[in-house]
Amino acid sequence: MFWYEDEIRRLEKEGSKIGYQPETVFYGSSSIRLWDSLHNDFKALKPVNLGFGGSTLAACVWYFERVMTPYHPKKLVVYAGDNDLGDGRHPEEIFIFFQQLVARTAKRFGGIPCYFVSLKPSISRHHMLDQYKFTNMIIEKEIKGYNNNWHFIDIYNKMVDSNGYPQKQYFLDDGLHLSKSGYQVWKQVIGNYINTNP
Repeated sequence: MFWYEDEIRRLEKEGSKIGYQPETVFYGSSSIRLWDSLHNDFKALKPVNLGFGGSTLAACVWYFERVMTPYHPKKLVVYAGDNDLGDGRHPEEIFIFFQQLVARTAKRFGGIPCYFVSLKPSISRHHMLDQYKFTNMIIEKEIKGYNNNWHFIDIYNKMVDSNGYPQKQYFLDDGLHLSKSGYQVWKQVIGNYINTNP
């Protein structure tokens, strides 16, 4: 995990730059980190962006206590797992990392509302879409079984066309990272879900 060290140090400094106590933590991979409009998109939630580049769900678990030290949020939004699959891990491994994240979150923050954003369907990883769908399915099923403070937000099905293929306008030229249109979809889907399930 040492290759994330610079990014984690950046996040540790982030807390001292914020002029308010964040109420909603957005945590995860570069899909969170590169969300330049996140603060404005969710201004009412008083967010902080704690995404770090290339992050896996495994890394989110590993660094959880260290990154979260200064924060006492009312909500947690997580997007990670995409890069785990890209690195060759299996859906079942990601499921275990998710369970570990749930345990660490409960220990640190108690029963605050937590939202897991489904893995997105990337053009550059279209050959792995079945793995993405299976990962989403087993995590969603787990969350429904909890019947507690965890929620599953499905953005996957909002980003594919009628044939199940990722829609090009939602991605940058690399076919992996989100375009402005992609972030607009995320803003709408995530915002609507949180407003309906506070």
